[in-house]
Amino acid sequence: MKKVFSIGILLGLVLITNSCQDKITDTYTVNEPEYMTYDDLRSSFKVIAPTTIKRAGKIYFKDDYIFINEYQEGIHILNNSDPSNPHEVSFIEIPGNVDMAIKGDKLYADSYIDLLTIDISNMNNIVEIDRDTSVFPYIIPEVEEGIVSDIDDSRGVITGYAITQKTEEVEDHSNYYQTFDRWGGIEAVNDAPVFDGALASTGKGGSMARFTLYDNYLYAIDNASLNLFDISNLSNPELYKRIPISWQIETLFPYEQKLFIGSQSGMFIYSLQNPANPQFISEFRHASACDPVVVEGDYAYVTLRGGNLCGAIDSQLDVIDISLIENPKLVTSYPMDSPYGLGIDDQILFVCDGDSGLKIYDAGDPLAISDNKIAQYSDINAYDVIPLGNVLLMIGSDGFYQYDYSDLSNIKLLSHIAVEGE
Repeated sequence: MKKVFSIGILLGLVLITNSCQDKITDTYTVNEPEYMTYDDLRSSFKVIAPTTIKRAGKIYFKDDYIFINEYQEGIHILNNSDPSNPHEVSFIEIPGNVDMAIKGDKLYADSYIDLLTIDISNMNNIVEIDRDTSVFPYIIPEVEEGIVSDIDDSRGVITGYAITQKTEEVEDHSNYYQTFDRWGGIEAVNDAPVFDGALASTGKGGSMARFTLYDNYLYAIDNASLNLFDISNLSNPELYKRIPISWQIETLFPYEQKLFIGSQSGMFIYSLQNPANPQFISEFRHASACDPVVVEGDYAYVTLRGGNLCGAIDSQLDVIDISLIENPKLVTSYPMDSPYGLGIDDQILFVCDGDSGLKIYDAGDPLAISDNKIAQYSDINAYDVIPLGNVLLMIGSDGFYQYDYSDLSNIKLLSHIAVEGE
């Protein structure tokens, strides 16, 4: 009885203490989701006259055409038969689009949680011919600050937020609770197919790609899985399987029957000898950082970007020896400022170093890349590149650029299409 009585007194004291707890006023940002219904999403496809680029995303090349993603809005199409004078053809409205890939005359594009198949055989009559619904994970857009209010995915996809400030009285627990930052959101980004003699019917994307094509399959990654779509019937893709990879995978790069997957924790290598069943070969681990990867010969080149949510402090370019594919090894690292995408063509390495611009190196000697800088264009913002033999396509926050690099001693700017407000 004494034990019970003592416990009762103790509980009473706790209740009294809590009831006398000081009150404080707490003001915080609330992000209320704004939705597009599924019916509206699935009737939103539209082709309109050319529009100005406002927020450029991924780039893609196929035949004489350039495809530029307008982040979460759609795709700009440019006729690039003359790289010195590209001209806009049309704009495809695709809400939630960040990725694309093309095989033959079929363009595959994401639209939030759906996959669209678009017939581009007639550029004057572009039409949606198939839609695979709910094949990608539900996406919660990132927020700058505050908390995200309750999410109801039955209402549709989240297109943005209404931002409000909420003030309320709460108990002051500062004496015995640690504070924490509230943040949330998943950024959606994507794109990049293979371009070689065996697959000349496909296009080519950049190193920031989350879509790529190989044989009769479209590979698309979400944050943790590799999704395989069977496109043996180009007009009717079918989700074939999902392969768990690792948390926070970000980019895809196919090379010589292998698939290189960049993640925030490292690089994963899969065999594509059986394209329907990619097999894990090996991985290379690095400090947590955002990292696209490109490959040529016995080396993989990876940019690690620090100073962001990926966790890294330092920014650098890693050169990895993959001559023994089962055991990739770091050769050396070079400091960078804030690198994003990169490209490699016949040992010429192109690195997009954010606000530090485009850097071009001779990578013939992996141990002396920084000593063999060919050129730097520091007056531009660089996000991703596609080298095409003699012409380099480059996208950044201030526009789309094309360079003639056939003569490395005299690289020439061929054209520039500015973004709105530049």
